[in-house]
Amino acid sequence: MKVAVIGCTHAGTAAILNTAKLYPEAEITVYERNDNISFLSCGIALYVGGIVKDPQGLFYSSPNKLAELGVKTKMRHDVISVDTENKKIIAKNLDTNEEFEDTFDKLIVTTGSWPIIPKIEGIDLENILLSKNFYHSNAIIEKAKDVKNIVVVGAGYIGVELVEAFQMNGKNVTLIDSLDRIMSKYLDKEYTDIAEKAFKDHGVKLALGETVEKFEGKDGKVSKVITNKGEYEAELVILCIGFRPNTELLKGQVDTLPNGAIIVDEYMRTSKEDVFAAGDSCAIKYNPTGKTEYIPLATNAVRMGTLVARNLVKPTTRHLGTQGTSGIKIYEYNIASTGLTENAAKANGLEVMSVMVQDNYRPEFMPTYEMVQFKVVYEKESRKVLGAQILSKADMTQMANTMSVVIQNGMTIEELGFVDFFFQPHFNKPWSILNMAGLQAE
Repeated sequence: MKVAVIGCTHAGTAAILNTAKLYPEAEITVYERNDNISFLSCGIALYVGGIVKDPQGLFYSSPNKLAELGVKTKMRHDVISVDTENKKIIAKNLDTNEEFEDTFDKLIVTTGSWPIIPKIEGIDLENILLSKNFYHSNAIIEKAKDVKNIVVVGAGYIGVELVEAFQMNGKNVTLIDSLDRIMSKYLDKEYTDIAEKAFKDHGVKLALGETVEKFEGKDGKVSKVITNKGEYEAELVILCIGFRPNTELLKGQVDTLPNGAIIVDEYMRTSKEDVFAAGDSCAIKYNPTGKTEYIPLATNAVRMGTLVARNLVKPTTRHLGTQGTSGIKIYEYNIASTGLTENAAKANGLEVMSVMVQDNYRPEFMPTYEMVQFKVVYEKESRKVLGAQILSKADMTQMANTMSVVIQNGMTIEELGFVDFFFQPHFNKPWSILNMAGLQAE
């Protein structure tokens, strides 16, 4: 069996490692544009902030490790065309410019995503950077050394984490987003208000509800960001607007969403036989709505890549869907969410209710305790849990993982009230915070 893999970050690495293990007789060839693989881009802010000193720790595999498994690792090779009908690809060696043809029995497409780059006047000025891969992280660190004023455009997780890292490095930071709240995709206002206050308390300037209209420069370098409501000094700008799937190679050959994300079934099969896909290039079943949606997360990618290998020869293990569970630390606050926010549920046309619990996570007779703010969103008629959000100075983020299972299994808010959770004063109260939400909803 001849297996070709295009792209090698989270999903690609998982697919290759598991394919090599399950099918030792397979001839596996991986094509990767870069000279490195498996970079954990979610660690960029930690690297920029100096928490991670050695960036090599952000790589969890290498071309050498793959080669040891008998995988042909073609680094610095760009696949320029794919013929899924005749099972052929054309690749280009980026060092020699040589082009050649290869064939496959099974194709695994793990081409990932790329940051959205808006068509804005001045976008080509120097010191306007992206934040996605290892080279970006090095460029950000290098450029940030000698500047004082930094603007981050985009208030999702990546932008927010970079803002904190820059501020802690003593920079003057402005965060711009066209929406009126930070992280609004993941959290409702009760949570984003707290996070925004933390940024303001640390001197970060928030320019929310503002759209960037142009970048101005001096001597070819960015010097100012102009929005529809103001202008901000900037010697360095980081664009964190979002991601779009890299799927041009398969355009018109497989079924996709309007944004180009490849639609796969529960066994990671595309609409073309023997062509599989995984990771940020794909759409995936989102359990809270039951719809196929684009949710680029490293956790989804490694699961999907692993499932590709399991289902490569015959369908054996199905994907369970996702809740889009994620977590973030902002200064002293530990925050996590899973499933739909109340806002997102309503935007999806769902009639929902919510319950908020604010209580100390363990008994007040203990030497220390912290308040937890826990919100559950559930469907009004079916009572099914659709989403949850957690915030505390104590690390209670694992509650989001528990709630992810609750949503995945279609549990109701009443059932949540009586789930069997342990009690031990070091960790919690006789009624868990999660139980409390179910009881309060009743």
